[in-house]
Amino acid sequence: MEKRAVKRKYSPLAKNSFLFFIGFTTYISIEVIWRGRSHWSMGLVGGLCFLLIGLLNKRYSWELSLVWQCLASAAIITVLELIAGLILNVWLGLGIWDYTNLPLNFMGQISLLYSLLWIPLSLFAIFFDDWLRHFLFCEEKPYYRIGKWCFTF
Repeated sequence: MEKRAVKRKYSPLAKNSFLFFIGFTTYISIEVIWRGRSHWSMGLVGGLCFLLIGLLNKRYSWELSLVWQCLASAAIITVLELIAGLILNVWLGLGIWDYTNLPLNFMGQISLLYSLLWIPLSLFAIFFDDWLRHFLFCEEKPYYRIGKWCFTF
């Protein structure tokens, strides 16, 4: 007997709220593992980053190479980190992070080193977003393109 997949319809608000929560908790967890601490505001930044990476991925995954998706996603994270850093660290003086000791930093809020680290993190976020959308929200199975090669999981 063949099992038929049940298509469920979720409101965009419910789906995006869930994805934001996943990004919120995942980013805080990564920070605690990496630095030994985090701040609730980093969860907000992580949730927003995950949502934007997912939207970029959903909108362009068929046309845009996975490499370009990762680079664009890393740029999104870097810009959001700069905005959050200027507001939280510079304007409000919370001192959540400080990259002034790292080479190629800008105002101690972003660093080329971390911008490069966002590339593999973006790859994880793209795959994780696709997995969640496919298996939890019954969206189309994703496929990826690197140059002329296409693949799926």
